[in-house]
Amino acid sequence: MAVEVSAHPFNGIYVDGNAISPASMARVDAIMSRTGATVVDGSVIGSPPSVSKSARLYLSGPADARTSVASLFVDTAVQAHTLPGGIGRASALKLSYSSYQKASRILAAVSYALAKDYGVEEELLDIAQGRTTSYLAETAYIPKVAARSWRWGPEMLEVADALREVGLPTDLAQASAAAMSRWDGHRDSTLSIPEALKHLHRGADGEGEPT
Repeated sequence: MAVEVSAHPFNGIYVDGNAISPASMARVDAIMSRTGATVVDGSVIGSPPSVSKSARLYLSGPADARTSVASLFVDTAVQAHTLPGGIGRASALKLSYSSYQKASRILAAVSYALAKDYGVEEELLDIAQGRTTSYLAETAYIPKVAARSWRWGPEMLEVADALREVGLPTDLAQASAAAMSRWDGHRDSTLSIPEALKHLHRGADGEGEPT
């Protein structure tokens, strides 16, 4: 960990590739910079490299340092990508992706568990197999979610009740309803994507969102 390493002088390039928040990455940068190190923020997205799969390594931070690190992975199974901007951008990308990818896997498991309890898991699978794209790629649909959240939110609370009745975790359904409540007041609206995202941030009309 950076706290342990900082006890010893080090003036090389220090890469932190853990899945940590941008704020945590900033603390790592502050600690390691005091030792004389140049810090690069790294994040790994994808499966471990194999014959059929490769991973992406995203790097942000000082331009020369991130380019130097990226050069180590030329002609390897790891695809290195440098991101413009400072410390925190690579970490933010990792957690932005993980917040969907990992939570959606859990939600899928809970959904199938509920369907299995009522003997409709094959029908659920048939419906799901009719889709060929990821919701994460359908950004144009975000304003539609905002416009429909006034009825989708209560539906998710009903989902929570159904899950509770069979002893399954309700947290994800309740959290979805709570997130949609931030679009209260925009029933059947025609928000733009930036406007819809703004209203997801804490505070009235997006007030207090990160700059």
